[in-house]
Parts: sequence; structure tokens; C-alpha cells
Amino acid sequence: MSAVLFGSIGTLAETSEIQRESFHQAFRAHGLDWTWDRDEYRAMLAESGGRNRIATYARSRGEDVDADAVHRSKSAFFRENLATAGLTPRPGVAETVAAARAQGVRLGLVTTTAADTLTALFAALGPDVRREDFAVVVDVDQVHAPKPDAAAYTHALGALGERGEDCVAVEDNGDGVTAAVAAGVPCVAFPGANTGGHSYSAARDVVDRLDPAALLPRS
Repeated sequence: MSAVLFGSIGTLAETSEIQRESFHQAFRAHGLDWTWDRDEYRAMLAESGGRNRIATYARSRGEDVDADAVHRSKSAFFRENLATAGLTPRPGVAETVAAARAQGVRLGLVTTTAADTLTALFAALGPDVRREDFAVVVDVDQVHAPKPDAAAYTHALGALGERGEDCVAVEDNGDGVTAAVAAGVPCVAFPGANTGGHSYSAARDVVDRLDPAALLPRS
């Protein structure tokens, strides 16, 4: 096995509730009296992409909303919130990153999020998880098609010069698992606090913490 590909920022740190609060801040900034409770938000996470969730919700209410503008505001609030959230890596992540470095296994981060959001994430997680730990970092400037499209994984594999079957993906949501498997990458599902109800039938395993001994080849 040549590379471990983390599929989202949520596989590195638990950020879902920070995301939800950032949506609420954006709604208030744009004069929207919207509130997404946790159960409602969990259901929305079946659809990838915050901008899409905003647009879908606006249509359900018969409201005309600039979803792109609201999402830009949400992303700005999210970056600010990451800096003050006391963020820590999810269980087993720091250990997996350290073990991969020690064993010469390359790491990738395969997202379609904004580059400046990734910068904020790494600033919040350092020094346990650093951008320089990753041989490839895929963001929305490189791949525009959201998961479950396989484009982000195809791009990462090309950048690494690796075959999908020689890697393993770690994903925290159903669309991510679908994208990884579509690109030929075996996937371990690592559900987040708000994505435990997704379908992970295509994953080779479902875990609540990462185990370097299970993910990485034996020395």
C-alpha cells in the first residue's frame, strides 16, 4: 500500500457542528431567519456541498437567495471559527500521520473545499497535522465536480502517480465513499458526529477511530 488518502477536512478533525454554526452566522448576516437544527442538518449532509444545501433549502421555502454569496459568508465565518475552536485531530489521525511518515507511506487530502479553508484547518491543527505531511492536497481550484463524482480522487491518483488499488481512502460520509470506490480506491469509512446515518455499504470497513496498524503495511 503506497498512500493513505484522507477524503475531507472532517476526516482530520470534527468540524461538523462548527460548520453548522457558521451557516447560522451567514444566515444572520444575510438577513435570513433560517435555523437548521442538528437532526435537520444531519439529513442535509446526505447532499454534498454547502452551496447546494443553501440553494435546496431556499427552493423548499420558495425564497430567492444568492446561495453563492451566503456560502462565501459561511466559509469566511468557518475559517474564523476554526482559529478559536481549540481543534484537535480525530481519534487515531495524528498517530496515523506520524506512522505514515515513519514508514514512508505518502498521504493525500482529497477535497473540493476552498484552499484558504484548508490553510485555516492546518493552522488550527498544527503541529500534529501539517500541510507538509501531505504529498498531494486537492482543493476546489483543481477539481470543481463535488463528490460522489470521482474527479477529486482521479486527480490525486494522477498527481501521485499511483493506482487506486495500491492506496486506501478514509472518508467520513457516504458520497465520499462512493467517490473513492468509483476511482478504484478501497475505502475505510470513518463517520463523523453528524454522518453516522449514511450508507457505508461500499466501504471495506467502518471505524470510530483510525488504527495505523490496520491502515498501513506492516514494517
